[in-house]
Amino acid sequence: MMTKFLPLGLAATLLASTQAADSATRSVTSRLMVHIPHSLFRDQGYEHREALFGTPPYGGSIAQTLYYADSELCDNVDPTKGFPTREGNTPWQAPFILMVDRGGCTFVKKVRNAQRAGAAGVIIADNVCLCTDPECKNEFSTTCETSEPIMADDGSGSDISIPSFLIFKRDADLIKTELKNNSPVQLEMSWSLPSPDDTVEYDLWTVPTDPLSKTFMQNFRPLANALGTHAQFTPHMYIYDGQRTHCIGNDGANYCYTLCTNNGRYCATDPDNDLDKGISGADVVKESLRRICIWKYYGEEDGVGDPWWAYVSEFTARCDTPEYFMHDDCINDAYQHAGIDADAISKCMRDSGGTEGDNDNSYLKMAISSQSERGVVVLPSAFVNNAAIRGKLSSSSIFHAICAGFAEGTEPDICNSCGRCPDAIGCVNSGVCAGTPYNPAARGAGGSTPAGTVSTHTFAFWMLFVVAAFGGVGYWHYNKTREDMR
Repeated sequence: MMTKFLPLGLAATLLASTQAADSATRSVTSRLMVHIPHSLFRDQGYEHREALFGTPPYGGSIAQTLYYADSELCDNVDPTKGFPTREGNTPWQAPFILMVDRGGCTFVKKVRNAQRAGAAGVIIADNVCLCTDPECKNEFSTTCETSEPIMADDGSGSDISIPSFLIFKRDADLIKTELKNNSPVQLEMSWSLPSPDDTVEYDLWTVPTDPLSKTFMQNFRPLANALGTHAQFTPHMYIYDGQRTHCIGNDGANYCYTLCTNNGRYCATDPDNDLDKGISGADVVKESLRRICIWKYYGEEDGVGDPWWAYVSEFTARCDTPEYFMHDDCINDAYQHAGIDADAISKCMRDSGGTEGDNDNSYLKMAISSQSERGVVVLPSAFVNNAAIRGKLSSSSIFHAICAGFAEGTEPDICNSCGRCPDAIGCVNSGVCAGTPYNPAARGAGGSTPAGTVSTHTFAFWMLFVVAAFGGVGYWHYNKTREDMR
């Protein structure tokens, strides 16, 4: 049974991956510009593909010197090599953007090695021409690609904090030629979110058993309340389409065992990979439907949904074990502590079609349609103003992206006081930013002060200190000279 479900599900996943990448390209406004030399400058920038991992500084940019590693960067990194060459083979001087060749290992491994070497951003130079580009020249292959590859996460990219782009081969060759001639190249990577008005919409696609989402949903509640109706949230539960993956056989039987509800129509992966015991995929679908109903009753109208956040937090703390995941007493306890009307939610689940019969469920069916239209496949997936948010899901990263999504001058007060604070939760709870606020327009890594440089405030402070020190020494020297003259 599983041997039939998984390959078909994988095919659907690959199709959805392409849709998700195309959708993200249309939604996220990222730009790649070459400022130096002027001969490589283009008004509209260079066409590129954005990685599905790493954390871009939304609302900001990274403009730095570009080095070419002249390597695939899959093994040990030697920062004394590459182009332009430096006198005495000095290492790449931080902050910098690093260009590396495609191939040899995953995109994640390349970017991780560049991050460890001190890069603020990474440009992957494609090594295969597009079939639609007749002027491109393949040095090592006679084949071409029908489309650029997706810079997907290999499953280990949660530690990547710097952004990366993939640039087409013909453009990459032009830039590499300039660098190999030992000419300086300054490149800018920038990101912006659509900012239509004074309200930001943000969405999260997840499942109740996703570990990253659990942490996020337990922590984000005070931020959601602080943003209030200025930010409209919509949670989405990811449901696998059992009909599309042939979990319903020609004889009408459920071929996917405990992975699905409604006789194979709505499915989820088994969180503990044991079809005979523990939490089943069908259990995940049922809890997903419950959360859909709670949001419809307690969050859909105001877009904040504090009782929904409270329920998710209470459920995770009390019921998130194989013994209690579907235990009625535990769920009712979570209802009670979150202020949820249990009867109303049970009625909602039944009226939508339930999960036990051989019939459709209107809410689960809508969930599948919604994720298909958006092209979501990577979980968890967050969007702000319809723009996909890259990198590890965290309360601070989503809060910063939301604050960057308001039209200029319409930001709520909480964004002005905490929107640039590294610890957004601590700032919202205390009203004071304990860390150094980052500048989204900074010309360094991730919008912060670049490694190897100092901030404006630090520079000003030390300049005043030096002036005062020299003034003091000068005054002492003046008095001493007068004493000597006497």
